[in-house]
Amino acid sequence: MSTMFPEIAAYEQGLLDVGEGQQIHWESYGNPDGQAALFLHGGPGSGSSPSAARYFDPAAYRIILFDQRNCGRSLPSAADIGTDLSTNTTWNLVADIEKLRRHLSVTSWVLFGTSWGSTLALTYAQTHPRRVSAMALAGVTTTRRSEIDWLTRGMSALFPVEWQRLNDCLPGELKPLGVLEGYRQLLNAPDIETRLKAASDWHDWEAASILLANADGFPRRWHDADYRMTRARIITHYFSHAAWLDEGVLLRDAHKLAGIPGVLVQGRLDLEAPLTTAWELSRAWPDCELVIVENAAHSPDHDAMAREIVSATGRFRKLSQK
Repeated sequence: MSTMFPEIAAYEQGLLDVGEGQQIHWESYGNPDGQAALFLHGGPGSGSSPSAARYFDPAAYRIILFDQRNCGRSLPSAADIGTDLSTNTTWNLVADIEKLRRHLSVTSWVLFGTSWGSTLALTYAQTHPRRVSAMALAGVTTTRRSEIDWLTRGMSALFPVEWQRLNDCLPGELKPLGVLEGYRQLLNAPDIETRLKAASDWHDWEAASILLANADGFPRRWHDADYRMTRARIITHYFSHAAWLDEGVLLRDAHKLAGIPGVLVQGRLDLEAPLTTAWELSRAWPDCELVIVENAAHSPDHDAMAREIVSATGRFRKLSQK
């Protein structure tokens, strides 16, 4: 039996013009008069899915999902060859969240972020702490250079065959640049065929760790070429710029989260986001609890992971009603 709430339809949705030619798609689920909650998806560039609303009790929460710039149903799409990503930065996403909050007349909200979404949640909360009533984070990342290096090079120790294939697919003239910058350039090449192949090769590399932990295979959306293009372009764009964050700043400034209750839900066997980051954050954030889920990896949909996330959002619902 699922530990998550049943999937429901959105009761409202729209496109919000946030400037710079960008429109972000948002939708709301659950109780229009309930405690506001915002889901921050991973990737970056993975887009949101209606299933994310299932981590919140729809009777108690006004659940808001949105697609970050240039992915999902936000416009323009990174899959389009003419889309410029120069205005897609972490700090612009933080500003977009504030514009969405004001547009929806939300005073403060509970945040749930997974993977890259946890980095974005921490950045937003440290910038606007009065607008965050609580946070649940899963597959915790802070997108430090060491974490980026692990994802784009360090995991080669565990997956040498897949790593060699990724390198072999780089043209000779790009090999000196390394995998990250090499693939960023391929994903911004002037011809669509080069971009499509690079996106496919990039996802073949990422699939190595996902398939190890998920017997059901990689996510359905990964079969869509436009989705792979969008996600790979945005990931390499962000990682090449170290997410526009000063190194280690989210751990160093965790004291700004004082007074915000949080739960970090982390799989012991998470290869994409090793446990050390969540552990370091739990030591630096005075009001959070670290929940380590044994035999779980990076996916928040794992039954035990989902159970702990739902428990956390349930706790925050009660907190908001005091």
